[in-house]
Amino acid sequence: MAGRPREFDRDLALKRAMTAFWERGYEGTSMASLVDALGIASARIYAAFGSKEQLFREAVALYEAGDGGFATRALAGEHSARAAVERLLRDAVTIYTRRGHPHGCLVVSAATNCTVENDGVLDWLAEHRRQRTRSIIDRLQAAKDGGELRADVDVAALGDYYATLLHGLSVQARDGVSRARLLAMIDPAMAALDAARVTA
Repeated sequence: MAGRPREFDRDLALKRAMTAFWERGYEGTSMASLVDALGIASARIYAAFGSKEQLFREAVALYEAGDGGFATRALAGEHSARAAVERLLRDAVTIYTRRGHPHGCLVVSAATNCTVENDGVLDWLAEHRRQRTRSIIDRLQAAKDGGELRADVDVAALGDYYATLLHGLSVQARDGVSRARLLAMIDPAMAALDAARVTA
């Protein structure tokens, strides 16, 4: 007599899908590889999530609610902009190089090598990255308004700089650059913000 079929665990399936997309990117994660990673038939994946793209969007939301939310937590959790930006970069390196997890940022890595057929996904990911850049700029603007940064500081340029560094850390981590080398980049990077601060 055949045993009862395993009950479908949607949360576990979503977590496994997130890891697959994080490892291989959106386009590199085929439906066959999702079937293998989730351990369920493609028909069940479609029934539970609607499409590969919808599954990916839910996987990104899960990522941002957990590991990927480090940026929001760093920018909101420190009293000074300097402390917030330094925490942002240090937490990024920690997340991007964690053992037992794919390296780099899912939102940055997932867009690699996507073709025009997936423009909708590319645009959606780009908007996520733009939102992160805006959050850095907003934190710097608040510091400027509060007198932490000089009145002549171009917070948009400074925010773009740190967002670019953040994305670069993801690529470097993905390429296997060590945690120690990535952390060594942070002190020189903070010099830009130190130069923008009001001195007594």
